[in-house]
Amino acid sequence: MTSKKRTILVTGGAGYIGSHIVSALRSSGGYRIEIVDNFRESRSNVIQDESIVYHEVDIRNKEKLMEVFELTKPDLVFHFAALASVPDSMENPAEYYENNVVGGLNLLECMRVCGVKKIVFSSSASTYGEPLTEEITEEHPQVPTNTYGYTKLIFENMLKDYNRSYGFSSISLRYFCASGCDVSAGIGEYHTPETHAIPSIVETLLGRRKEFSVYGNDFPTPDGTGVRDYIHVMDLAEAHTLAMNKLFEENLMCKQYNLGINKGFSVMELIKSAEEISGKKLSYSIKDRRLGDPSRLIANSDKAQKELGWTPKHLDVKDMIASTYEFFSSKK
Repeated sequence: MTSKKRTILVTGGAGYIGSHIVSALRSSGGYRIEIVDNFRESRSNVIQDESIVYHEVDIRNKEKLMEVFELTKPDLVFHFAALASVPDSMENPAEYYENNVVGGLNLLECMRVCGVKKIVFSSSASTYGEPLTEEITEEHPQVPTNTYGYTKLIFENMLKDYNRSYGFSSISLRYFCASGCDVSAGIGEYHTPETHAIPSIVETLLGRRKEFSVYGNDFPTPDGTGVRDYIHVMDLAEAHTLAMNKLFEENLMCKQYNLGINKGFSVMELIKSAEEISGKKLSYSIKDRRLGDPSRLIANSDKAQKELGWTPKHLDVKDMIASTYEFFSSKK
């Protein structure tokens, strides 16, 4: 007799990171996959599979979201549905609070009413703000320097309250700079406009934008440009699967884990690597710093590696750039 398949609900499952987690769940088998997405970032990452059900619902619409929960009765939720641009969050904070906080509360209330008490949350290193140490551990103070980071921190705190008062089990994964694409699955980054460094560099090299903007060359870093810890999206997908397994295997918890490779790369290092991979010179210009950008963000992900049994496999930023370049080149 076969056991009943667990139902996994993925908010934002047609987005960049969400689609890669959906692909990983699909590959592992054994799950009913239900996706909630408003398709704000287009339908380009919709995985064509009859076993995956897409619900075109915005998490800000609590009534429609509740209908999905009552229909699907999920065992666990992956929550990716969020606005996620640092500069945009500083210009349009109301949108970020409405989507990331109010929409997030709608999600938690639908879960509470329907008795769903397991959730893996897509958090961010933006919750830390300007680092006080070379590497950031989970115990580092959380003092966001931008609205996007504030909204992620607010939801993390909501999860702590729901754990204490309603018995929710949650894992918040604070990832650093998600990068790369799954070329074989045909999914990758589609943002309008694109603000992430690696795909923006690749788009410029392919002639799809006039030049790449380097925002700030006066940071307190070795070459003056911002330093980030870049993590391949396929490594992120594995970490999410491990977090899900932990929630199914263990009792009540509310945990947070950093996801990164414990190494930083500057914007100028990205440019050099991309030029080597493509054999082309990048057209770029130096612009003023963007409001809310920390000088460096480098993870210490030892806790995730120890407690989740997670080991990132892509430890060179060239891996992320190469897969992005291959993916974008295939999309004429």
